[in-house]
Parts: sequence; structure tokens; C-alpha cells
Amino acid sequence: MDLLYPRRCPVCQDLITAKEEHVRICTECEKKLPYVREPRCMKCGKELYREEQEYCLDCVREPKHYKRGYPVFVYQAPVKAGVMAFKYHNRREYAEFYTWAMLKRYEGEYRRFAPDGILPVPMYPRKQRRRGYNQAELLAKGLGAELKIPVFTELLRRRIDTVPQKELNDKERINNLKKAFHISGNDVKLKRILLVDDIYTTGATIEACAEVLLQAGVKEVCYTSICIGKGDS
Repeated sequence: MDLLYPRRCPVCQDLITAKEEHVRICTECEKKLPYVREPRCMKCGKELYREEQEYCLDCVREPKHYKRGYPVFVYQAPVKAGVMAFKYHNRREYAEFYTWAMLKRYEGEYRRFAPDGILPVPMYPRKQRRRGYNQAELLAKGLGAELKIPVFTELLRRRIDTVPQKELNDKERINNLKKAFHISGNDVKLKRILLVDDIYTTGATIEACAEVLLQAGVKEVCYTSICIGKGDS
């Protein structure tokens, strides 16, 4: 398959050399990756501008129900185009690189949190059938396989086909997601859950999922994502 469909760098789209196969990204692009740097918000994980800060302004204004977030990259060039291709243009193979980056950055944190299960942020069923896959599910399964933690793809469901979040302002995003998610079944025995998504912008989606899970009896929810927006730091 690699001969027919050679691997390409998720950043620049160039072919991956044999020496670069273990990271699924070309050497030059790996040097340019915009990892989230310290200091980081102790809640959502966003970069902060001042060392003395503990929380970003977004998390101060809108307290979150989840415990902590672990985003890998800042949502900007050069990773932004690759994430969009992964999400909207069927570049499913990029999941291997993003999973590798998540583990490289946060494997220790994931293991210390010790989730009972990993859950991808769900898509509305019709939208997933149209696209052919849920990118968050690909990431969740990659993490679950490496961490030896079960992945639950049917526990959390999206029951409303909401307007795309990127088209809304902050208040509209929150209202857009009210009652959008529900638990499939009544007996949730998981106590700690790691939610997985591709992009964290205002956090409205993760917050809506976390609230539903906590109401169902989950004790702690953390999230991880490929990217996080800058927002208000």
C-alpha cells in the first residue's frame, strides 16, 4: 500500500523518507511545529502570556466542568492546513502522526490521570455517514491502542445536527450545543474519562460533553486535542 499510496508529510505534503517513517512527518517540518509552550492555563492548557498567571481569561470568565486539558499544538500554521485536510478531506492516515504527537507530549499525564475509558467527541450520525469517518474517533482509537485503555465510541451520542461551531460567536456556540449530547444507556460505571477531539477553540463542545458525562455519574473528565486556539490568555 505504501508503494501505491506513499506517505506524505501532514504539514508540507511532501513524501516521507524511510528515515522519517517512525514519526510520519518530514524532518524540516518537525522543527517548525508550534507546540503549546509553558506557561499554560491550568484548566484548558492554552498558552499564557505571563508567568504569574494560572488560568487564561476564557477559563476565568467561563469556569469549566472538566478537570484539565492537554492540547498539543497552537492552532496556526504550519499545522492548521494538515488538520483541516485530516478533518474534511479524508486524510485519515494523518491520525498516526497526531496520535504520535499526543503521546510524545502527554503520555505521562494521560497515565497519571489513569482514565477508565477514552471517548471521542461524537459527530451527528448523518454527518459521519456523509464524511465516512469521525476524525476524533480515529485519534481515540490510536491512543487507546497505545495506552491499553478501552475506547467507547457508542457511549456518548450527538442527537442534534448543530450548526458548525466555526460559524458562531462564543455565546451562540454555547447555546448551539445545549442538549446536543446524550448518554446512550443509563448505567455509566466509568469514573474517569479522557475526551478526545481535534480542535479546541472556545471549549464549548468539550464543556457540553463533560457536563453530560458528569451528570451521568462520571467523577472526572479530562480532554486532549491536536490543537487549541489562542483566544484570550
